[in-house]
Amino acid sequence: MDRATKEDIIKALSGIIDPTTHRDVVSSGLIQGLVLREGHVGFSVEVPPARGPSSEPLRRQCEEAVRALKGVLSVTAVLTAHSEGPKPKGHDHKGHDHSHGEPKAAPRPAGPLQIPGVASIVAVASGKGGVGKSTTAVNLALGLSHLGLRVGLLDADIYGPSIPRMLGLKGKPELDGKKLKPMENYGIKCMSIGFLVDEETAMIWRGPMVQSALTQMMMDVAWGELDVLIVDFPPGTGDAQLTMVQRVPMAGAVIVSTPQDIALIDARKAYSMFEKTHVPVFGIIENMAYFVSPQTKEKSYIFGEGGARRMAEKLGCDFLGEVPLHMSVRETSDAGTPVVASAPDSDEAKIYIGIARKVAEHIAATKGTRARKAPTIVVED
Repeated sequence: MDRATKEDIIKALSGIIDPTTHRDVVSSGLIQGLVLREGHVGFSVEVPPARGPSSEPLRRQCEEAVRALKGVLSVTAVLTAHSEGPKPKGHDHKGHDHSHGEPKAAPRPAGPLQIPGVASIVAVASGKGGVGKSTTAVNLALGLSHLGLRVGLLDADIYGPSIPRMLGLKGKPELDGKKLKPMENYGIKCMSIGFLVDEETAMIWRGPMVQSALTQMMMDVAWGELDVLIVDFPPGTGDAQLTMVQRVPMAGAVIVSTPQDIALIDARKAYSMFEKTHVPVFGIIENMAYFVSPQTKEKSYIFGEGGARRMAEKLGCDFLGEVPLHMSVRETSDAGTPVVASAPDSDEAKIYIGIARKVAEHIAATKGTRARKAPTIVVED
């Protein structure tokens, strides 16, 4: 089948006229972040904040123009709004920006969203990268499914999406009416930007584009009826994380750390972010807690012992469990056959299922009060 090229897409978009500037959306710089992978297209339509709500028809027009191209299988167009700020040098007499200055500031996110059909949303977060957060999120989701819950998994790490590989998922999401159908494996429904771009492709997207992409991956996906949606947060405590906690009524959060002091310091920052935004922290998981010698079966606490447990006690939250540093966990994750799915009776899988049981108890405890209302967050520019 013939596939559309980026040149074809740009040509199609060049035929769309912005009703405000009366110029086409390409030459006026409204189209940003164009990505194309095997017939699947993604891009953003950037407009000033004041035009945000009124520009939805323009976004749809751009999306439909690209979808009409031969060989295009799906289109994801996100609407982003940037603060105008002082006009730099390079504007013409009509106020059009011909400069290549600094990116404009991101607007504050809009009000809270409810994802249809999703009963509870739980964040899996860490203060820093490299602590095994995504591996934990996948096996936690599988553990909850093992307990009989209907589970979805949203990969919110736009810059480093790893969930598709860990769940052994390939291919592209299909359209279900006006929404994308989530990919599915091992009974887990999944959505990730990784389905749209190659693993080697760098996502050079600014903050507002990331925020809009996250919003669309939540709201423009036909999740169906889910008991819980696990959200694999990006590492850290930046704009993307604030967007999620502000726009979505989280039932709670799980924090993943390793035993080292430096990792615990960053985990404490993640806890503080959830505390300040009124998201209950269900507990802390200590990953890579120890290594078991295959010969002697003795435990070696390579990175220190009990740091996450002590931090949980100090913060007054639940300590959800220790996950060992084990070859099978790493190998099954890399192979797309996570240990809870491929070896549910193994010692490693039983640890994840035990953690999932504790998380399920916390989720059940929130049912009486319903998921919290998303807070209003003041973000300093």
